[in-house]
Amino acid sequence: MKVTAVRDRIAVMTTPDATNSASGAPAKKAPAKDPWDLPDVSGLTVGVLGGTGDQGRGLAYRLARAGQKVIIGSRAAERAQTAARELGGAELGIEGADNAECSRRSDIVIVAVPWDGHAKTLEGLREELGGKLVIDCVNPLGFDKKGAYALRPEEGSAAEQAAALLPDSRVTAAFHHLSAVLLQDPEVEQIDTDVMVLGESRADTDVVQALAARIPGMRGVYAGRLRNAHQVESLVANLISVNRRYKAHAGLRVTDV
Repeated sequence: MKVTAVRDRIAVMTTPDATNSASGAPAKKAPAKDPWDLPDVSGLTVGVLGGTGDQGRGLAYRLARAGQKVIIGSRAAERAQTAARELGGAELGIEGADNAECSRRSDIVIVAVPWDGHAKTLEGLREELGGKLVIDCVNPLGFDKKGAYALRPEEGSAAEQAAALLPDSRVTAAFHHLSAVLLQDPEVEQIDTDVMVLGESRADTDVVQALAARIPGMRGVYAGRLRNAHQVESLVANLISVNRRYKAHAGLRVTDV
């Protein structure tokens, strides 16, 4: 599939008529779509807001290493440019820019900012993110002497907060359960894990699944609409406990799919 076609696909959704306009008879039901028939996203530019943090840097590195064009975003362009150089720079296809420029120039934007800056960052980028496919991977967590625990935002989840703050964007949720250590380790050739993908539009979640599959070892799996994002985000608290107990970098696999 040509990149221009994919851009059109992630920008516009059309709904087929319920009846055959010529005869008035009910339209024939389209054959079921193969859930693993995913678009070619290799030519799309991916922006990573919060790309100077551990998770953002790791995602930027892995996607660029897979051949994706990546722009790291930060509040300060200089910090983003420094991070881009450290990760491989132009040789790997990574640039740095301030958050606004990163958002404007990207086809897909991953939100990987700290939870405490999530709302403020998105509020300030509403115009730049208008019409964009946004992937929120933020996990609202608290920490105390007992360890990590899930927070529940007023909107229900970080992804739902993003959707409320970005009414002109198409918000999805994915990439929550990935180890930043593995993502950034150049000695790790592939990361064996599934990526839970949530969203309101199949065209959008297909694109996100395809993006996840660009990283060797990963597979994007559709996991429901955004109203189900809270439990996906919350599961990170459990994985932190697993990793601490077993000195691991655990991920997830969905069986029988």
